Amino acid sequence: MTPNEAKNNQKYKTNTLTGRKNMIGDSKVYQALQELNIKFEYYEHPPSPTIEIAMEHWKDIDYSTHCKNLFFRNHKGNRHYLVLLHYSQNLAVRDLEQRLKQGKISFASEKRMDKYLGLKAGSVSPFGLVNDAEKHVHLFIDQTLKQSKNLSFHPNDNQATLVISFDDFMKYLQWCGNSYEFIELY
Repeated sequence: MTPNEAKNNQKYKTNTLTGRKNMIGDSKVYQALQELNIKFEYYEHPPSPTIEIAMEHWKDIDYSTHCKNLFFRNHKGNRHYLVLLHYSQNLAVRDLEQRLKQGKISFASEKRMDKYLGLKAGSVSPFGLVNDAEKHVHLFIDQTLKQSKNLSFHPNDNQATLVISFDDFMKYLQWCGNSYEFIELY
């Protein structure tokens, strides 16, 4: 990517691996989307490990609901949860514990993130479920996301964003096979 391209988002529409070579992100994600015939829009941008930084690069992607993706573990460390909510929402862990009804929770370590989702901090995404062969991670999805036409997530690398339709996201979740539920988070 040239310095000029780094300043601006680079958008590429594609739904096959042959549409653009060398897309940033986990090849398993693109293979799954291709297998499921899920269309997506692809944006490259500088590394965006936090929501605050990502917001700078999302300004041209105004037709999609951007999501905050948080990875938690229970007190015993034997259950792990991926929580998806609108990027602008803030939730205290204590409030989240009450809403999830899973007992005491805390953010999972990067080691656990890698073990269960194959991800590094700053790249948490439901696309990490392609790496959860044992279907260990349970998703809690804020019910307000059901109202979104499109959702956007990193393809397991925070230097790109993919936009997919909500219906295709649900198709992807079914394919992954992980348990999930919609809940009221705020």
